Amino acid sequence: MTVFARLLRAHGTLMRELETWLVAEHGLTISDFETLLHLSHEAEQRMRRVDLADRLALSPSGVTRLLDGLTAAGLVEKATCPGDARVSYAVLTAAGRAVLAAASRTNERVCRELLGEHLSRDELEELASLLGRLPTVGAVDGSACSGGDGAP
Repeated sequence: MTVFARLLRAHGTLMRELETWLVAEHGLTISDFETLLHLSHEAEQRMRRVDLADRLALSPSGVTRLLDGLTAAGLVEKATCPGDARVSYAVLTAAGRAVLAAASRTNERVCRELLGEHLSRDELEELASLLGRLPTVGAVDGSACSGGDGAP
């Protein structure tokens, strides 16, 4: 139970701190940032909205509300599938890429402060390896506290 409690506390602290900085400096919530990050890692920087909802663990209406805000901000746009009108995509815009690049620098700085100043590079790699062995974590790439190369 100690490990679980510490994981919960660490997660909560990291997410609160990161969101505080992302909102203050870029007007992005953690969910906004994660959405832009997922889109940036996809071919053509687009995803079917239903797949994005699944990736974010949101309901269809939840991802619609999230994407409506990002669309209003000009960071994401909606695209349709020429072969199937029922399918729609979320597409990262040039403005979204620029905001993501700036927010990623903030993310890296905050993660270095919260993790890198307390754990050595070897300890961080070991922690990543251990957490990666958990069934719900191993397939995740590009998490909130990860640079493009997976470094905190």
